[in-house]
Amino acid sequence: MKPTGKNVDPQDRAFGQRVQKLRKDQKRTQTELAATLGKTSSWMSQVERGIQPVQRMDLLQQMADELGVSVQQLRPGVAADGSPPSQNPASLSLSNDLDETRRLISGHPALDTLLAGPGPENIRSVEALRNDVDDLWELTHAGRMAQVSVLAVELLPELERATRTAPGANQAELYLLLSRAYQALSAAFVRQDEADAAWVAADRAVFAAERSGDPLHACASVFRMVQAFVRLRSLGQAEHAARTAIDALEAQEIRSPEALSVLGALHLALALVHARASARTEAREQIAKARAIAAQLGENRNDFNLEFGPVNVEIQAVSTAVDLGDAGEALDIGLAIDADDLSPERQGRLLMDLGRAHAQRRHGGEALDCLLRAEAIAPETIQTHQAARAAIRELVLVAGVNASRDLLELAERADALG
Repeated sequence: MKPTGKNVDPQDRAFGQRVQKLRKDQKRTQTELAATLGKTSSWMSQVERGIQPVQRMDLLQQMADELGVSVQQLRPGVAADGSPPSQNPASLSLSNDLDETRRLISGHPALDTLLAGPGPENIRSVEALRNDVDDLWELTHAGRMAQVSVLAVELLPELERATRTAPGANQAELYLLLSRAYQALSAAFVRQDEADAAWVAADRAVFAAERSGDPLHACASVFRMVQAFVRLRSLGQAEHAARTAIDALEAQEIRSPEALSVLGALHLALALVHARASARTEAREQIAKARAIAAQLGENRNDFNLEFGPVNVEIQAVSTAVDLGDAGEALDIGLAIDADDLSPERQGRLLMDLGRAHAQRRHGGEALDCLLRAEAIAPETIQTHQAARAAIRELVLVAGVNASRDLLELAERADALG
């Protein structure tokens, strides 16, 4: 869990204040400094508030270089050998974002195995690995990104080695687990607004799914890739990826519930792409197709961790309507949805979009209430989503000098005014 204002480590608070002063002395915004570090502005906001600890020496050195000071000036107490001041294992391992996982997938997690060739490997059972992949998805859906990172850093190299050294009879199952793990990471990176890392993870998920012999998992991995492209604002690539997968599924006329779940999710992804491109007719057509598939299924499912079903279609319909500026329609649909059985991520997304819709209608109190409830359920939905920050910024501008303390504190947490 991220520290709150009440339990922030005094050292982290002092460090954040030092970073903020140096940044402001250079007349740089949080966004500008964050970009030089390969981070988001929300991450930088959390650092400056002391909520996001910075313990890695390489990152401390990079920040110090950017701010024109030594590491010791930036963080007094750093040991002469370069070790960070806090050696508490929990503080080092439970980072509040996916830095370590991002670094892991920047290289090849199993190069040593490739170079050494097959040999005796201490690999756990397929069942134990499957349980860990299930846990990875559960943590991702719950938004517990620190635990996602810790588990992924241990699990991914083991899965990569296992696919290359296990007996042939287990290889298909292991490649499937590897694909599922990379899909979970892609979803997690999207939620943290780390879209480039999400693209890498999704691409590896596609490859592993193909090696497993499970084409539906390959299509589910393409869904993750579409989400990454949308966050990268590469709408042409997103549309091509979604359309290619949809066409392939429709050509094969596969009508199992699992296939329908993937197909429906891809139609929702394509609706999102069209909505972001302000293509109203095309977006509505895709929502209608997804609704028809959900009606055919007749239940909310979680095949491939896509959470596809009638309720999720309506949640996406709310988001699409807001993106298209149809706030009234979004509220009509959204206020009738019961999302209690869905993951925190889905519930948070619905509340965020309802908040955006209320903001479009200048319903300041209702908008703030929805956004605060979304933050309580899924903090990263508010802290990393550009649309949420834009809505908060608009609420502050409209309220002017009458902006409430709750609204201003929310704007600070989301870095909506930076």
